[in-house]
Amino acid sequence: MIVEREDGAVERFSFGAIARQSNRLANVLTRLGIGREDRVAILLGQGLETALTHVAAYKLGAIAVPLFVLFGEEALSYRLTDSGARILITDAANWPKVAAIRDRLGELAHVLVVDGGGVDATQDFAAMLARAGDSFSAIDTAADDPAIIIYTSGTTGPPKGALHAHRVLLGHLPGVEMPQRLFPQPGDLFWTPADWAWIGGLFDVLLPAWHHGIPVVARRFAKFDPHAALALMARHCVRNVFLPPTALKLMRQADIARTDGVALRSIGSGGETLGAELLDWGRTAFDVTINEFYGQTECNLVVANNADLMPLRPGSMGREVPGHEVAIVDELGQCVAPGITGEIAIRRPDPVMFLGYWNNAAATQAKFAGEFLLTGDIGRCDDDGHFWYAGRRDDVITSGGYRIGPAEIEDCLLRHPAVAMAAAIGVPDALRTEIVKACVVLKPNVAPSDELVRNIQNHVRSRLAAHEYPRIVEFMTELPLTATGKVMRRELRDRHAVTPAKGTTP
Repeated sequence: MIVEREDGAVERFSFGAIARQSNRLANVLTRLGIGREDRVAILLGQGLETALTHVAAYKLGAIAVPLFVLFGEEALSYRLTDSGARILITDAANWPKVAAIRDRLGELAHVLVVDGGGVDATQDFAAMLARAGDSFSAIDTAADDPAIIIYTSGTTGPPKGALHAHRVLLGHLPGVEMPQRLFPQPGDLFWTPADWAWIGGLFDVLLPAWHHGIPVVARRFAKFDPHAALALMARHCVRNVFLPPTALKLMRQADIARTDGVALRSIGSGGETLGAELLDWGRTAFDVTINEFYGQTECNLVVANNADLMPLRPGSMGREVPGHEVAIVDELGQCVAPGITGEIAIRRPDPVMFLGYWNNAAATQAKFAGEFLLTGDIGRCDDDGHFWYAGRRDDVITSGGYRIGPAEIEDCLLRHPAVAMAAAIGVPDALRTEIVKACVVLKPNVAPSDELVRNIQNHVRSRLAAHEYPRIVEFMTELPLTATGKVMRRELRDRHAVTPAKGTTP
């Protein structure tokens, strides 16, 4: 692991050193009474201690609970209480948030602080490791034994804890290898700006890279900076990246057209659809094709592209990753014909499918229809097996009898020369049930105007269809995003209900 700190200092850790340090931590946890299936919460950004805690937890059969450092007190209280975490590993910067809610966390017995413990009933992480032995015999765990709880980002209600088994890492490997151009190759080196608290950072980058013996760069910016990200990739000769769509859009928005010193071999992206505009920009900027992939916290990396193996179809998420069976189903969970829009579903059993939602049997049951896990995402599959994402089930717009997915509209909006970022939502309409509204962030130095509203509307109408163009266009300074960078369309709909925007066209 190559750790670059905020002050620019760089430390390198061999796999041998990581093995010994994780053994020390496993011994520390065991001495504190942490054992099989006890929950170990991790409130840290990208860094050595984060990864050590994951490895140590898996070695002793405990359940890791990663937590995002930008969570506030209420978000932390919910997850720590719901998971019943017995121990928390954090740092001095995040400890005050936990201290403020400590009296609510009845099951939390220990807090280890990596950079200055020993005050306020915390313990010193580094000092405890220094006193521990560096040999540890890993507990014998089975493929279906629980290993980690990853909380959903809450796009459709309160976060739910997706409980995954030890098999989830091996199950992820084909879904990483395919979009990362048959990863690993000699000289590969992986980095992502995505936080390791999320399944994208953890199981799309860190742990698969380590499985293959590939080094990982640890450096997460407090706020994503396109130019700083490029400099980092050049400085460390990064070859492989997972860049979420939001990061790519911010790079494009920053007018990055040259990436001198950056020599990427592969770029994977997923979480939101990319569209032809971003793909074209990526080829120009990086001289490599961005391979889109698809999955969700409950069942990740099941569809992917690889431009080296099959023709890329702009807008398509790709085809089934080997080892998974993906289908489009109707409301009854029955498979539909190619070209028909329905819900994206994955047949069970599947190597990356979660065991269930922690403490929520009803939600787990509702997630399935027969043998299929229902993703809540709407899409279609063409005759050649390429999957096309339309939007979340709750995001589908019903207008004049048409069912419209936001993804295609957003892709079209991004092709407009004035548009930096965009989201499409449905808002109530007495005549059509709903009409399309575009929430648009303009490029720098572009001023909003009524003429620009009409121009954007005509841009979509002439390229898609009359029923798909946005009858309302609202200019915004930023879009509401989840912690994982996904657009919160529900929040945009709620905002409209309170203050409808101007810009309506008959």
